[in-house]
Amino acid sequence: MSLRVRPPVGQARPGRLNAGTRLPSGLLRITGGAMADSTTPEAARLLVDCLAKQGCDRIFTVPGESFLPVLDALVDTSQVDVVTCRQEGGVAFMACADGAMTGKPGIAFVTRGPGATNASIGVHVAMQDSQPMILFIGDVSREMRDREGFQEIDFPAFFAPISKWAARIDRADRIPEYIARAYATAISGRPGPVVLALPEDMLYDATTAEARAEVVRPAQAPCPDAMQAMMALIGDAAAPLAIIGGAGWNAKAREYFQLFAERLGLPVATAFRRQDAISPSSPVYAGNLGYGPNPKLIERAKAADLLLVVGARLGEATTDGYSVPPLVDKDRTLIHIHPDPEEPGSVYPADLAICASMDEFAESAALWAGEDPISFDAGAQAHAEWEEWATAQPDDTYPLNLAQCVQFMRDTLPADTIICNGAGNYAGWWHRYWRYAGHPSQLAPTCGAMGYGVPAAVAAAKRFPERMVVAIAGDGDFLMNGQELASAAQAGCDLMVIVVDNSGYGTIRMHQEREFPERVSATLLENPDFAAFGASFGAWSATADTTQEFKDALVAAEGRSGLRLIHVRIDVEQLAASGATVSGLRARG
Repeated sequence: MSLRVRPPVGQARPGRLNAGTRLPSGLLRITGGAMADSTTPEAARLLVDCLAKQGCDRIFTVPGESFLPVLDALVDTSQVDVVTCRQEGGVAFMACADGAMTGKPGIAFVTRGPGATNASIGVHVAMQDSQPMILFIGDVSREMRDREGFQEIDFPAFFAPISKWAARIDRADRIPEYIARAYATAISGRPGPVVLALPEDMLYDATTAEARAEVVRPAQAPCPDAMQAMMALIGDAAAPLAIIGGAGWNAKAREYFQLFAERLGLPVATAFRRQDAISPSSPVYAGNLGYGPNPKLIERAKAADLLLVVGARLGEATTDGYSVPPLVDKDRTLIHIHPDPEEPGSVYPADLAICASMDEFAESAALWAGEDPISFDAGAQAHAEWEEWATAQPDDTYPLNLAQCVQFMRDTLPADTIICNGAGNYAGWWHRYWRYAGHPSQLAPTCGAMGYGVPAAVAAAKRFPERMVVAIAGDGDFLMNGQELASAAQAGCDLMVIVVDNSGYGTIRMHQEREFPERVSATLLENPDFAAFGASFGAWSATADTTQEFKDALVAAEGRSGLRLIHVRIDVEQLAASGATVSGLRARG
């Protein structure tokens, strides 16, 4: 029988014990036998207690030797569900998605070096998507720092450009302070990610510190004078348009802003991949901006003499490269409401900037609208234009028509189904034809990260086990994190996966055909049998090559529980929901 211990400071890897080896108290483990001392180190116990005090009920992780004491502390913390993942990118995506659904930081734990760099993709998504999360990284021991030790990275420096705050906890007594500040930073103003490094040896330190009280997001009510000025500007407008969704948006903001817009008849567009910010059945909903929107909505945004932007950053994706609406327009008035005072005016010049929480602003706006007799016909007109654009028409050009498939999904699945997807051209069909009726019901990265859909679906299935959850993924997108089906199976998740397979990196192929017609390079893919791949994880699976086969498979899948996967094979010619084809792009090229 061999004995294994935590390596003493200065030793890179654990090894077998030699006769006379001294063991730190509480660290003895006997492989294959009983635990000699199960006492969790005080610092690690305090860290987990602090998370529990802040309301943490779930942690996503790939376990690492650098934070073993934390894993040990979690054994005795029944209120925290631990989801074991297969790659750190999946860990971070799940935490990011969990934060997007709850408004509270999603919590991720990864190990140093490659674990942290793998997880960085999720931190970047959380930053650009304005979603609260906290990434904890097991770090090298304090005595090993600055020697380029095993897997050593300066994490505060590494993550500073893509997070709201990145720091290292060097003293156990300060754990409550750092955890409370991490939560406050992640949820306040523009929500976003925080990264905290945990030196391995610090987790074993003794401490008498106690967990701090739960942190809550500061309430930011809008200034009454600013609201009065806003209503006056809207009343003077002839062609107004609202663009909503983004930082801090929640169910209350959705309810009250919809009431505000409907009272005024104000047309409402959603920012890129923020389509659940308003009910699609609202008589003023005008559709979504971003990639592949309704051409009539593009014209409406360009022609608007007043833009009311609530929550959105007006980033490159939403504005199609800062052209919809135009970056500068002397005949346009811009009212920008955002929870971060640094956002309005940072790119688009704002005529009126209001710093407020989304829900506080929306509730106030609904009250102001009830007292002001402003009325527009544009909301109903814009909604009718969207209804026409977002309704699939019969088309037998290809054996499998994705527009018809999405419309059939709408007729078959519950209205509050949560749709999760990563980056890729395939997502355009759901952006156009799906109705994001629930909130939250759209989990998709605005920063264009591939591999997000399956991990996000795992997080959604854990957070809302009573709702239908569907991950949509392209073939290239799916294989970046498809292994998280193992995590879903282990966690007992109930979810469906639809893999859209065109044997290529479709988005890049589309751009390639436009810029370099008939010179295909690096965008073709040789794919596995995705149905068999799904079955290997215990999923019910099917393959669809025609629209009818998809409909049959969806009905069969909808009637089952557990993991289900539909492998949808389409022609690479179908490159966009707008109807663009390879041959069409070549002609334009």
